[in-house]
Amino acid sequence: MLSETDFLDVVRLTPLVSIDLIVTDGTRRVLVGQRRNRPAQGTWFVPGGRIKKDESIDAAFTRIVNDELGVASVERSSSRLYGVFEHRYGDNFAGAPGISTHYIVLAYAIHLSGTVPIGRFDQHSEYAWLLPDELLGREDVHENTKAYFR
Repeated sequence: MLSETDFLDVVRLTPLVSIDLIVTDGTRRVLVGQRRNRPAQGTWFVPGGRIKKDESIDAAFTRIVNDELGVASVERSSSRLYGVFEHRYGDNFAGAPGISTHYIVLAYAIHLSGTVPIGRFDQHSEYAWLLPDELLGREDVHENTKAYFR
């Protein structure tokens, strides 16, 4: 496991690879969470996380679903690839000045019943189900999340 200093060097020098989850509930609503962490802290964003060194995409997908949503046993084979995206942020996880963050994002669409209890409040302060038009109309939804629906 990398120290915070080493990970900051990685963020400074290379793009990260992550998975974002486009979670829908069957009525076209999309799950977003208000981010507790940098980058994009305080904005509404789809759940997601980075893929760790030597972690398979399948293992990362299952871990991220559990870490971000608190839902166990959802496998990547039950999702569909939504697309590959690029996210850039002017800040970084540590708030260190002058270091931006660059992600290559594998976005996957998954369907969960709106009645499934969802929540990992260490990652997000709250969650909301929004229709795409609602999401696009809100100024507090991050532009990188809006890009999934344009």
